[in-house]
Amino acid sequence: MIGIGIIYISKLFVLQVYDPSYKFSAESNTRRKVTQFPSRGLVYDRNGKLLVSNQAVYDVMVVPREIVPFDSLDFCDLLGISIENLRERFVEMRVNMGKRKISSYKPSVFLKQLSAEQYGRFQEKLYKFKGFFVQGRSIRKYEYPIAAHVLGYVSEVGQGQLDKDAYYSKGDYAGVIGIEQTYETYLRGEKGVKYMMVDVHGREKGKFRHGRYDTAAITGKNLSLSLDIELQQYAEQLMQNKIGSIVAIEPSTGEILTFVSAPSYDPSILVGRKRGEGFLSLVEDTLKPMNNRALQGTYSPGSAFKLVNAAIALQEGAITPHSKFECDGTASKPIRCTHYHRSPIEAAGAIETSCNPFFYQAFKRTLERPGVKTRDGYVAWYNHVRSFGFGERLGIDLPYEITGGVPSAEYFDKEYHGRWIALTVRSLGIGQQELLVTPLQMANEAAILANRGTYYSPHVVKSIEGEELPDNFITKKETTIDPIHLEEVIKGMSQVYTGEIGTARYYQHDSIQMCGKTGTVENPFGDDHSVFIAFAPKDNPKIAISVIVENAGYGSTWAAPMATLLMEKYISGEIPRRHKYYETKMLEGDFINGDK
Repeated sequence: MIGIGIIYISKLFVLQVYDPSYKFSAESNTRRKVTQFPSRGLVYDRNGKLLVSNQAVYDVMVVPREIVPFDSLDFCDLLGISIENLRERFVEMRVNMGKRKISSYKPSVFLKQLSAEQYGRFQEKLYKFKGFFVQGRSIRKYEYPIAAHVLGYVSEVGQGQLDKDAYYSKGDYAGVIGIEQTYETYLRGEKGVKYMMVDVHGREKGKFRHGRYDTAAITGKNLSLSLDIELQQYAEQLMQNKIGSIVAIEPSTGEILTFVSAPSYDPSILVGRKRGEGFLSLVEDTLKPMNNRALQGTYSPGSAFKLVNAAIALQEGAITPHSKFECDGTASKPIRCTHYHRSPIEAAGAIETSCNPFFYQAFKRTLERPGVKTRDGYVAWYNHVRSFGFGERLGIDLPYEITGGVPSAEYFDKEYHGRWIALTVRSLGIGQQELLVTPLQMANEAAILANRGTYYSPHVVKSIEGEELPDNFITKKETTIDPIHLEEVIKGMSQVYTGEIGTARYYQHDSIQMCGKTGTVENPFGDDHSVFIAFAPKDNPKIAISVIVENAGYGSTWAAPMATLLMEKYISGEIPRRHKYYETKMLEGDFINGDK
C-alpha cells in the first residue's frame, strides 16, 4: 500500500507540476483563439500616389455550442438585420453543421464586415449574447474610381482555393483578377494568432498566459505600379461612353503607363457588404464592363500591321526603301487603294498614306521571291511576325492574357488542301483575314518600333517592397528585323504626322516629333473599328501607345487624336491650345448612346 501511494503521489506531481499540458487543456475551456488578420500591402502609382489602402471592418463570429437564448430583436437592431435574416442564418448554420462544413466547437463567421460604428454599438452589449464575439480584419479601400482592370478586387476564397493552399481557412479573402490576384502571396502577408481568456459570458478578460503563445500578424508587402494615375484618369475620361481600349508603355522598360478597358467600373463597388449587389449589376450589364478588352479582346490589326509587313519585306530583300508600286487603275487590284495620293509610291510614302496596293505587292514579293517556294516564303514571314510577340502571350503580370492568332502554313495547307499562293492570303498584307491581335500586343508593336527592334515584357508592377522583379521583366527580347530596316518604317510613321497628306497630319505637335500609324479595321458585326498606334518623341521615345475605339470608323478621326492627346499629356503635361477642340470632341463623343 505504501508503494502504491508513492506511485500515485509521483504521478500527481508529474501531472500538476512537471507537465502543464493537462492544465493547458483545462484552461482551453476558458480561452479563445483569435486569428490576427494582417493588413494587405498598400499599392502606389509610379509617382508614389496611394491607389489602394485598407479600412477596418469587423466580423461577428459564433461558437454554436456556446449559444444560449437571447433577445433576438435587440440583436437584430444592433446589427441592422431583420428577424427573417437572422432565422435564415441560423438555418444555414445548422445545415452547415450537419454537413460538417463548420464545427459546433470552433468559431465561424456569422455576419461579415460590420462598420466601425456598428461594431461600437454591438460591442457595448456583446455580453448579452453568449457564444458570439467580434473579430477585426481589414478590407480594401480604392482611393480612385479607376484602373479596375489593373487593380482587381478581393473576395472570399472558394473551396478550390481552400484545397490548394493551406494558408487559407473558410471565410478568408484573397485577390481576384488584376494585381490583387497576381501578387496575392506578396500582398496578403502572414496571419497571427492570440489567445484570450474569457468569462462565462464570452467577455474577454485578458491575454492567456500573458501572450506567451501569441504570434503577431505580418503586414503584406507594398507594391509600386508603373501606372501614371493622372494619365490613367485622363485616358479613362477620353474613353467614357465608348467601347475599346488604350494601352501605353514606356518603351525603354516595358512598364505600362496606362491600361484602359472601356467600359470600366469603380472598383469600390466590389468592397463591403454590398459587394454581391455590385457584382451582380456588373455581370448583368450588357456592355460587359468586367471584360478586359485590352488583354482579352482580339481584333484584326488592320493598317497598323502594315508597319510589320514593311519591315519584313525590307528584311527579306523583297523590296528596298526605293521600291515603288503603282496603286491606281488596274494596279489597284486585287486590293483597292482607299486614299488619294501620288502614284507610284515608295515604302515611307505608303505608310504615310496607308496605301493598300503597295502593301499587298510587298507582301506578295515576300512570299513569292525568285527561287523561293510560296510556302517557304510564308514560313519566313510567319517567324518574323512571331518575333514581334504576335500569336503568343507577352507575359504581362495580369491574369488571363490571351495569345491572339497568327495563321500558320499548316493552317492554310489544311484550309486549301495544299493549294494556295500569295493571292489566296492577300488580306494578311493589310492586317486583315485570319490575323488576330490584342490591344496589348499592338502597344508592344509600337514599343518595339520605338526601340528599333527590341522590347521588354510589358508589366504593371514597377517594384515590390523588399523583392526583385521577375527576370522576365528585365530581360531584353529582340525581333528578327535589323534596326536599319526599321528606320525606314519609322520615317514613314513620322510622315503620318508631318506629311502633306499624312493620315494624322491635323494632330501634329509643334515641339514633339511623333510617329504613328492609323488603322480602319473591318468589322463583320458592324461599323469599322478606329485604330491608332504611335510613339513619341521620335528619338529617345518615352511613350508608345495603342488606341482602339470600336465601331468608330476611321482611325484618323477618333483613335489618332486620342493617342496624340495622351502623348502630349504625358510628355509635356498639357494639351496645346490648338488641340483643345479635338480634346472636347473626344471627351464628348458617345458611341454607346448613339451620339457621336
